[in-house]
Amino acid sequence: MAKSIQAIRGMNDILPAQIAYWQHIEQQMKTLLDSYGYQEIRMPVLEKTELFKRSIGEVTDIVEKEMYTFADRNNESLTLRPEGTAGCVRAGVQRGLLNQVQKLWYQGPMFRYERPQKGRYRQFYQIGVEVYGIASPDIDAELILLTARFWKKLGLQHLSLQLNSLGNTACRAVYRETLVAYFTQHQAQLDEDSQRRLHSNPLRILDSKNPDMQVLIEAAPRLLDVLDEESRNHFEQLCQLLDRVGLSYEINPRLVRGLDYYNHTVFEWVTDQLGAQGTVCAGGRYDSLVAEIGGKATPAVGFAMGIERLVSLLEAQENPGLPDNSPHAYLVMVGENTLSAGVKFAEQLRDALPDFRLQMHCGGGSFKSQFKKADKSGARFAFVLGEDEIAQQQVTVKYLRENQPQNTVKQTDTAYLQSLMSV
Repeated sequence: MAKSIQAIRGMNDILPAQIAYWQHIEQQMKTLLDSYGYQEIRMPVLEKTELFKRSIGEVTDIVEKEMYTFADRNNESLTLRPEGTAGCVRAGVQRGLLNQVQKLWYQGPMFRYERPQKGRYRQFYQIGVEVYGIASPDIDAELILLTARFWKKLGLQHLSLQLNSLGNTACRAVYRETLVAYFTQHQAQLDEDSQRRLHSNPLRILDSKNPDMQVLIEAAPRLLDVLDEESRNHFEQLCQLLDRVGLSYEINPRLVRGLDYYNHTVFEWVTDQLGAQGTVCAGGRYDSLVAEIGGKATPAVGFAMGIERLVSLLEAQENPGLPDNSPHAYLVMVGENTLSAGVKFAEQLRDALPDFRLQMHCGGGSFKSQFKKADKSGARFAFVLGEDEIAQQQVTVKYLRENQPQNTVKQTDTAYLQSLMSV
């Protein structure tokens, strides 16, 4: 026997038993985004490596350690996308979308080479939302409030919002010098990654998860203290808008996010229900990225949420609120000459009632074995076609979940059959 082939470590199959959670999250988000006026965009999973180096930043964990990068047959360096924002900007610039306000969203797989653990995989799925062409903080507030509404739709609790401002390029340059001076004084306490970032990307030191450095990081100067008037006003207006609708949040001056393109607003929704991987949704402003990728200067803001982590939160709930997608009825056929009549009845019913979920038995078998499969399918009813029913153009309806008498009706009685959808 040939040796079986296993999936790549950190790249998981999503099995039928779990897919209902995924579909529920995706459908609820699509409905919500439609109601806010956002449009879907789909980008390729493979992009030129330069796109991510230029957008994410070369001195980041993603670019330095985590990207799946290879040379194609033309020796061009290509990368499986590690996040969605850069590709969305590239598509907007290339396709001429960003000469007006755009409110876009996407979903799909991202790829990062890192140590797999619960909530962190090498192939993982995100829903991302991006807005282009609006500089004012009201759109920042809309995105944050949209995510808060999404948690309500899913019935998720134990999620808290953290906010910070990274200011603009000028005040970040001032802060960078202050931060370098501070960490240089304590250079002996920095770990290897932070030593390397000290002069290339010192803000990323604030994002370190090394527990031995947390006291040092907590004592570091705060960027909020050196914001210029424009940046301070933007952040204050955002907070006022959230206050006005009663949304709770915590200002976290150490929140910097792991990507270089952010400015002004950054935010994260976090939970204590998932262990170490507590960030469920994160985003912020990236007003300089469109120009860096080759477009005209365009204000931009967005977020991404991890579907696997949302699935884990839903699975932990007693009542996740998943829709019932089991069949309304299971078609059982008894007798030697009933198959062709059964197929015809099933297709006619699907024509007449497109929303009726009918599972037809296939593969033959005894009356008893067919009913076992009907029960296992989760259907509320069994439709039975025997030779007598076919001769009379009828179908017998048998309850599978309730102790109710069976009923025999005309196959064309679609009003009765439709009423079974709501029983």
